[in-house]
Amino acid sequence: MKAFLVIFVVALAAVASQARTMDRCSLAREMANLGVPRDQLDKWTCIAQHESSYRTGVVGPANSNGSKDYGIFQINNKYWCKPADGRFSYNECGLSCNALLTDDITNSVRCAQKVLRQQGWTAWSTWKYCSGSLPSINDCF
Repeated sequence: MKAFLVIFVVALAAVASQARTMDRCSLAREMANLGVPRDQLDKWTCIAQHESSYRTGVVGPANSNGSKDYGIFQINNKYWCKPADGRFSYNECGLSCNALLTDDITNSVRCAQKVLRQQGWTAWSTWKYCSGSLPSINDCF
């Protein structure tokens, strides 16, 4: 039992070390480097602020339908990624939900862009905070 506990704690620490907390400008710069249009960056940074407080390793609490949301943009596991517990998912982004929890935000950005293309900004419940006038991200570059 002790060995199991030690392995569990080490594994948990390894996962936790892969996640990070970004800030508005570091997120904007990384997203720009990944090819996200600059005129969208103020919206993406607002969504990340309200969804995860810029944290890449966040798994949200269960939603009313039992699904959960993952990563910096809180992407839902019923539709967009495959949960590790084997629950059904449409997995539209074709990846594991755990791939959305690492410090490399490439998978999160690509999947979030797909959500945007298919459902628009209102796919995020926090869009209500981001749909108006937002501060410019120009000072980040």
